[in-house]
Amino acid sequence: MPSFTNQATLTYQGRTVASNLVTGEMVSPLSITKTALGAHYTARDRVTYVISLVNNGSTCFEDLTLADDLGAYEAAGEYVTPLSWVPESLLYLINGEIQPMPQVTAEPFSVSALQVPAGGTATLIYETQVTQYAPLAAGSQIINTAQVTGPELRAPIRAQAVIRVEEEAELSIAKSLFPTTVEENGVVTYTFTIQNRGNMPAEASDHVILADQFDPVLSALAVTVDGVPAELGKDYTYQDGLFATQPGRITVPAASFSQRIDDGAWQIQPGETVITVSGRL
Repeated sequence: MPSFTNQATLTYQGRTVASNLVTGEMVSPLSITKTALGAHYTARDRVTYVISLVNNGSTCFEDLTLADDLGAYEAAGEYVTPLSWVPESLLYLINGEIQPMPQVTAEPFSVSALQVPAGGTATLIYETQVTQYAPLAAGSQIINTAQVTGPELRAPIRAQAVIRVEEEAELSIAKSLFPTTVEENGVVTYTFTIQNRGNMPAEASDHVILADQFDPVLSALAVTVDGVPAELGKDYTYQDGLFATQPGRITVPAASFSQRIDDGAWQIQPGETVITVSGRL
């Protein structure tokens, strides 16, 4: 809160003397807190925020405006927001009771015509969607600031909330067959592509296992992992058409992330591991 100083002067008989300096601090009776319901985010998450305004004064604050920067930062020569407000998600309460919907502007997100009664509270709850401008590499975070202004406030009051990216592996698998038409007793190859869109690798300790029940059953198997021949028993098992890799023999590197120069959006290059299984029908 702003502080102030003051000094008096005394003039007499053509002389001037000064008093001591006194210092005071101006304290607003209105305070704000901002809380994220959940400490982490991923690329597809929704994040819920709770804004609490507390009035410890004896008069009502009216015609307040709340503006949320949604984590805005500068990229590609302009400001981008890693979060966007989810329309119709706002809930406005006074002293715990739901109020009619106030005036909302989506971009940039702000809520106006708010009030906080004397000795009371106002609460705003709303959802945001993680956007393509949210950083996803390990260690990334979104710092989100809310600001309240109004005719009865000498200066804006602000509150921040910090959420951090979830650090995890995020795997998916795709399977293909070549050739798709084959003569009996011919050789086919199944290709399994495992992708990791997460910011952490899938390591041996994660016990990644690929399993497939081949029908028809294949014989004379030849297996590779990223082009390197795999060994029966050590790297995989195979019995009665059931193929399975041994726990810890498959690892998948983390994705890499880059920010486009033209618009500031983040791009994901998944980490990848490819397993091939060839055999005779």
